[in-house]
Amino acid sequence: MTSAVDALAAGPVFGLPLPELWFALVFAILGTFLFLDGFDFGAGAIFATLREDEAREAVLSAIGPFWDGNEVWLVVFGGALFAAFPSVYAGLFSRHYLLMFGILGALILRGLAPEMYEQRHDERWQRWWGRSFVAGSVLAPFLLGAFAGNWLVGTPRSFTLVGVVTGVTVTALTVVSGAAFLRLKARDALPKTVTRLGVEAVAAYLLAVVATLGVLTARLPAGVDALLSPPVIALVAASVALGVGYAVALRRGANVAALAAAAGLTYGLIAVVAILMYPRIDPATGATVRDAVVSTLPLNLMSIGAALLLPLIATYFAVLYSAFSGPISAEEAY
Repeated sequence: MTSAVDALAAGPVFGLPLPELWFALVFAILGTFLFLDGFDFGAGAIFATLREDEAREAVLSAIGPFWDGNEVWLVVFGGALFAAFPSVYAGLFSRHYLLMFGILGALILRGLAPEMYEQRHDERWQRWWGRSFVAGSVLAPFLLGAFAGNWLVGTPRSFTLVGVVTGVTVTALTVVSGAAFLRLKARDALPKTVTRLGVEAVAAYLLAVVATLGVLTARLPAGVDALLSPPVIALVAASVALGVGYAVALRRGANVAALAAAAGLTYGLIAVVAILMYPRIDPATGATVRDAVVSTLPLNLMSIGAALLLPLIATYFAVLYSAFSGPISAEEAY
């Protein structure tokens, strides 16, 4: 036993660059949450534009089996950040505790509102809880985007210009994902305006990305040079191509392709944030990935645990999405 512990404490398992791999894993998990729960948020925002009861019920039925499971990835993100970079976790959550409480409050409202909406078929009751559902669905991605923007530039303040433009960008992105998901799941149960909203949202998202990059030039230490690095330019160009592809696919009814394009946009955005931040992981303190990571022994043990647990989580989601695959039926209810 002692020799095994000594071996684990001697150096990274298999000589892997574990600090960098955990940095990538943390952002990959964040991207997974933003995509999977993002289309739930987007569906909630689109809910506000629908007037017919049948269309609103279709939105709730489409996301009903998924939204609470999708939130697991936010817990996994927080757990991974705490496990591998505890000082960063402590610093971020203490500096931006107002945003954290806001995000949690919005998630609670988003989860509670559909349950209450279905309890009574009273116009005033459903109007109140419908608005609450929309508010939670819009506020959660906006505040999450504000958190990510403030994290990237290292500001201790919760409400900043960078946070606002990043929040708008993330919110527009969730509508992009939501429109594709609803078209895939609800199809003819929703009006054609959902397609138009998706196309308008992807145009708004690309414009918001440009605005966000413009604001970042004034806030990042490297300024415009950071944004002109080949990986960032490639990701921005890919985002434009994916945005065009998304609009074409959604209009043609190729909903799986549109949802895949939305996924590419989501992971591309997260990749840009990670590239601009690296090698730092806490720009507010200047701590780099290797400065903030835990010691070798716990890092090795967590890496082995993650290699075993993450496939189980992925399998759970594969079963979940397989069980509820295909479009919703007219008989389904939230």
